[in-house]
Amino acid sequence: MKRKLAMLMTGLLTISMLSGCGNSANTETDTGSAANTGTTTDTAASTEQSDTSTQTAGSGSAALTIAWWGNQTRNERTQQVLDLYSSANEGITFDGQFAEWADYWTKLATASAGHTLPDIVQMDYSYLEQYVSNGLLVDLTPYIENGTIDVSNISDNALDPGRVGDGLYAINAGVNVPTVVYNKTLLDENGITIKDNMNLEEFYAVCREIYEKTGYKTDVFYGNGADYLGYVMRGEGTHLYSEDGKLLATEEELKKFFDIYETGMTEGWMCDPSIYAERTIGTPEQMPLVYGSSPATMSWCSFTWSNSLASLRNAAPEGVELAITTWPSADPVASDYLKPSMFFCITTDSANPDASAAFINYWTNDIEANKILLGERGIPISSEVADGISELMDANQQDAANFINDVVTPNSSTIDAPMPEGAAEVTQMVNQLVEKVCYGELTAADAANQLYTQGSAALEK
Repeated sequence: MKRKLAMLMTGLLTISMLSGCGNSANTETDTGSAANTGTTTDTAASTEQSDTSTQTAGSGSAALTIAWWGNQTRNERTQQVLDLYSSANEGITFDGQFAEWADYWTKLATASAGHTLPDIVQMDYSYLEQYVSNGLLVDLTPYIENGTIDVSNISDNALDPGRVGDGLYAINAGVNVPTVVYNKTLLDENGITIKDNMNLEEFYAVCREIYEKTGYKTDVFYGNGADYLGYVMRGEGTHLYSEDGKLLATEEELKKFFDIYETGMTEGWMCDPSIYAERTIGTPEQMPLVYGSSPATMSWCSFTWSNSLASLRNAAPEGVELAITTWPSADPVASDYLKPSMFFCITTDSANPDASAAFINYWTNDIEANKILLGERGIPISSEVADGISELMDANQQDAANFINDVVTPNSSTIDAPMPEGAAEVTQMVNQLVEKVCYGELTAADAANQLYTQGSAALEK
């Protein structure tokens, strides 16, 4: 076990550094927006507690340690909820431990090696399987079966990402979904309508029509396409990775992804890669949807995530209305999924797992607590809670929530398993190969061949 923990610590430190260097622009995008301007509920004013908060304390006292990463907004709102829970449940106290993304995983890796993990930890999807396989997280299934954690208002697609093997080790703290944000003003002016759940042929037709009528081009995840690759593979009836961490998609299936870029460049409607030379890829204010001097350097759409809607709307030129739809694939219903923004888990180092489970239930199901949180970690997974706080959310949050609940949730499938070891190298390959296809240095077939050959080798290391 000591050897396993040492390997885990080394692996987590490596991934943390990779995340900090190569994906920092997207860390906050995928895990909850910091630009939340909705009304918060002051702790002192929240004296009237809901039934849930009075029923979750259990008996006895417990000093719980809880750790999370994020921004100052998240820090303040989380602390308010901890204080609210303590005030309603005598004997329950919290030691809240907050850190930035990279520091958080370094501290957690160190604590896991010394068996001093907090009672409750905020967990990212990419780390979940590693922590479970090393015996560091508690299976929450018994707490669901005995009613401590109520999941009656939560869909299976929102719960399933927390499952590893036969156990449920994590409760989703909020939902995020793949989203195309598009310039509705531009399209309305030209009589073009966007439908949800477009397949690839419908998407191609729309891109051609928009380019012919307006000159605006299409931006398809340039420089950050690995998530969309997995989405396209799901639409082809397969998955990018197998359960044992190998490359599952065939060379022919991988070509379907690169075909999108080759077709767009050949026909002229794909954004030229040269426009990204002096932009920070992934920064909302510099995305071609909202930034550029002419249609030749701008896009009618941006492939992103549902909680990026607010930042893109804030960055859009005055008078431009942005709307949202689903990513296209051969089978959008098979492709689409609910993405956990992050989880809460109980560690096997916890001396108070029962009290920790009661608090996770409170966090998940208590409307008063969520009036403070206001979806900062993503749209609440409880439909009752989401409805209960909807009037307090700003327009962007409400639009995202409606999109998740009305468009994606009824037309989605279970998310893929977390990426296997070696996937970071594959992700880097995808971005490099997309760039070469866009510059005409490789055909889609050549790119698929290289990804299949070199990606498989990377995963075998």
